Amino acid sequence: MALYSWNLESDVNRIFDDFIKDLNVARRGGTRSGRVNNTIVPLMDVHETDNEFFVNAELPGLNKDQINVDVRNNALVISGETKKDQKYEKGSTHIQERSYGSFTRSISLPPNVKTDDITAKFENGLLELKLPKTAPTGKKITIE
Repeated sequence: MALYSWNLESDVNRIFDDFIKDLNVARRGGTRSGRVNNTIVPLMDVHETDNEFFVNAELPGLNKDQINVDVRNNALVISGETKKDQKYEKGSTHIQERSYGSFTRSISLPPNVKTDDITAKFENGLLELKLPKTAPTGKKITIE
């Protein structure tokens, strides 16, 4: 007979480790320009305190109307589109280092995030998200 030992702290740590791995997968092979495999990838920092997570994403050249932030299937999804300025449609472009097109960045959320209380602020090309944590839950089992 197999017994399953449930440890809340261990499970939350495992899920958070998966959360961090998701962040690193998008970075592999990437450059500072924010492109991986010719796809635009917003660069991110994630910081954790006792009460919340902070996610900061670089989105230079955008305004807040061009950015979508959603929680779907227990993941935080940041998406949008950068468009080339129409005033440059005529003539020739000699150097184009900026990236244009749709982008999506998705990271798994640990189960202790209060998704209904996530807040977002966008200023000077930096999207700042606050993800409050729920109180740890669990149940003590009395042995008879």
